[in-house]
Parts: sequence; structure tokens; C-alpha cells
Amino acid sequence: MPVSRIHIIGAFDGPGIDPPSLDEEGDTYGWVAQDRTSLPDRITPAAVLVPLIEREEGMTVLLTQRPRHLKSHPGQISFPGGKTEPQDQTPEDTALRETEEEIGLPRETIDIVGRLGQRTTGSGFKVTPVVGLIKPPLDTVLDPQEVESIFEVPLSFVLDPANQKIETRFIRGIDHQFYVLLFENFYIWGLTARLLVALRDTLEIR
Repeated sequence: MPVSRIHIIGAFDGPGIDPPSLDEEGDTYGWVAQDRTSLPDRITPAAVLVPLIEREEGMTVLLTQRPRHLKSHPGQISFPGGKTEPQDQTPEDTALRETEEEIGLPRETIDIVGRLGQRTTGSGFKVTPVVGLIKPPLDTVLDPQEVESIFEVPLSFVLDPANQKIETRFIRGIDHQFYVLLFENFYIWGLTARLLVALRDTLEIR
């Protein structure tokens, strides 16, 4: 059965409310488990928007692909978002501002329903994922310095555990396990994949 708007709203505690705390292993990077002693000394607050598009044929999740010329994470798949700026009062402010800057979606077109658990990245950001519902049509304008392209993944694909793999990579002298989703020709891994798994868990648990 397709996931409805009512189901999604009911799965969260409401805008601006954090979910229950994550366990120690689930709160870092995009890894399945992580040695927390390897976290950076300085942590910068950040937020991303997890945009759920209310298509007639079923919900989708909007993702962005970073330009390949960037020094940081070139070509990787991500959610719109970035670090918190002084004018941002809440993670929702950060996520909405960054989304408008990166892909041109006005904040008034996004209905915030809640948050997923925070994650700390290897580059030193503590990221709050903010979930929002968006009704088509999408009037997007991409910032070419931030986003190469956007695409949508059916929510039904994300919710199917068969589409979520675990791979191992040797990084910084340690074997790390991390989630991977292969959708069409897109390789989704790291923090983005971890948040998609968290979204699945949230929609299934509640």
C-alpha cells in the first residue's frame, strides 16, 4: 500500500522536535557502526532537507548530485543542505534556506513534518535532517556551483529492505561498513544512504 501524507505526518513528533536519541553506534557518519574516537575535535552545526514529493503515482524522495569539479565530495549524491549561518534560528531555517539557495524551492512550498536523528560527519558537521512534504509542480532553479542535477527516488524503493546493501571500505586504517542504495545509475552511500535507512525505519516503526 502506498505511503500517504497522513502516515508520514503521524510518523513524526512534529516540526522542531528531535526524535529519541540514537544509540552510540548509529550517531556517526554514514557507517553502520563507527569508532567514535575518530570524530573531529571541532563540530559545526548543519542541516539538510529530506524532501518528500507528493506525486500522484506515489511519494518520491528528491536528491541532488554534487558537481564533479568540487574538491569536497565531487559527484556524490546528497540532500540539499549545509552549515548553519548566524541568521538561522533553527535547523529548519538552515535546511529551508539552503534548499532555496541550492535548488530554488521557496520555503513556503515546503511543509515541514519533523526531524530524523542527528548524525556527525567525518568532515566535522553535526547534521540535523529535516523532513518536508512538497506538492508538485516543482519550480526548481539549480545553483551550478552547488548542484549538477536533481532526481527523484520512489519512496517505495527506499522502504524496500532488499534495495539497501551493506558494503565494507578500508578508510583511515579501519574497515568501515556502510549502507548503499543502487538506484538506476546512481550510487547512493554514506550519510545520504544512512538517512534514507533512518527514514525507512521511522516510517516502519511508528
